[in-house]
Amino acid sequence: MNNDLQNEMELHSAGATVRHASIFNHLETYRNDFQLTQEFINKWVIPLYMKIRHTNDNEWVEYLKQLKDEITEEVTLTLLGDFNWRTRTIGAYLSALKNYENQIDIIGVHLLKSEVCYAGDLYAMVLAYYNTPQTIEYLNQYLDYYLQKPDLYFDQESVLETVAYLDIINQTDHLSKHLNQRNTMLEKRGEISKIRNIQVARIIEEQEGKDKAQKFLKSLNHVIVNPELNTKRISEQVEFLNELRKYFA
Repeated sequence: MNNDLQNEMELHSAGATVRHASIFNHLETYRNDFQLTQEFINKWVIPLYMKIRHTNDNEWVEYLKQLKDEITEEVTLTLLGDFNWRTRTIGAYLSALKNYENQIDIIGVHLLKSEVCYAGDLYAMVLAYYNTPQTIEYLNQYLDYYLQKPDLYFDQESVLETVAYLDIINQTDHLSKHLNQRNTMLEKRGEISKIRNIQVARIIEEQEGKDKAQKFLKSLNHVIVNPELNTKRISEQVEFLNELRKYFA
């Protein structure tokens, strides 16, 4: 296997499935200058990364309670500094759990730069948990930029729901300034999807016939093109984190 292919596979596994240039490129990403040991990964990552979002599963909570006294700033920084969505999400969660407010900027920059997938919704939840002018600004900055990028299917909806949730909590109205841009983004995504679907239908017609192609296009009529924002998930996550902090304070 050549080095380029190996590097691409490693980036994809880490969550860097879409590399993009943005206005946030100048921001300095907190990054380790060393590789994590397998022992560290086995302890802090593998038992948690698929479960950390589950509020109805006590197994991972009990596991964390056993590690309570070992969760330090060094551990959370090591997790946040690794270029992988699994480690970064665990790092952000544990950072909030221990109330390491000095790491807010690291998490905020991770959100803005969106270097790895599967992490933005959790960054947003942690920023909502802190609920300060600083963290709200990170969320609004994210939306100001990424709602203008319909081709980037990142965490726009999750961050919108987070802002909507904070508006309810704080009796503010940050969401309204983003709604027109959200509608524009969804319209443009609809246009992009139509073009892609027509291209797929032509391939299906060539390979399987016209009837199969028409069936494929008809099946797309049930797709919801303007989904409602729902704050239930983010509300449950923040409440759960607040409850969990009692054991780790």
